Amino acid sequence: MRKKIPFLWTIVAAMALAACTTHYQVTGITRTRMLIDNQYDNAVSQTVTDFMKPFSEKVDAQMSPVLGEAAEALEPYRPESPLGNLLPDALMWAGSLYDEKPDFAVYNIGGMRASLAKGKITIGDVFEVAPFENYLCFVTLTGDKVRELMEQIAYRGGEGVSSEVRMVITKDNKLKRVTIGGKEIDPAAKYRIATIDYVSHGNDRMVAFKSCTDRHDCTGEEALARGVLMKYVKAKTAAGERVSSKIEGRITVEE
Repeated sequence: MRKKIPFLWTIVAAMALAACTTHYQVTGITRTRMLIDNQYDNAVSQTVTDFMKPFSEKVDAQMSPVLGEAAEALEPYRPESPLGNLLPDALMWAGSLYDEKPDFAVYNIGGMRASLAKGKITIGDVFEVAPFENYLCFVTLTGDKVRELMEQIAYRGGEGVSSEVRMVITKDNKLKRVTIGGKEIDPAAKYRIATIDYVSHGNDRMVAFKSCTDRHDCTGEEALARGVLMKYVKAKTAAGERVSSKIEGRITVEE
């Protein structure tokens, strides 16, 4: 049903339009196509370069420090990927820093905005992977809701899950079976989950998280997803290890 506009508002709108009148008139419209190719990259303005130089140097100084090294290229994709395994594992690792003992972790593939190349990992690399202001958090779900969550992850074709999870999904994105910590999900049990606040509010169609309880939202720069990843990489480096994450059957697809 259309709403009727009060007569008074009609008068006000007419007066506003009248007040916006101008003596300028459109006398013609033309258009053209502009080819965007590498000629624009080659024609660098020295004035712009000079203006940007101090800012670029400052950014480079903050982003270029090396945190560690990746043993292989780490990319995000579904159903399971190296980066999709690494990030939830990093959230699990961070549990002890916040007096938490999560049963498993979930990180959305959509929140992984870049890959990590084999070799040195810089601060800038981590910022590219996790550019959003997403904070680490811990929540609790009952077993029946965890099962629902796994069905939603299957429907998405997979998300990042920690090493405690083993899922089998069909080609048409339905859950066939799942275990956590080597055991089937107990519908009456409670499960502690490490994730990021964006996901914990039911985003990316993981709406089962909306039923979560006992929230523990971590704060501060170090609790940002990228902050957790930086600390994880540094810890690996301090232990004389390179960052590594491989496909290991966390999410597999069957007929």
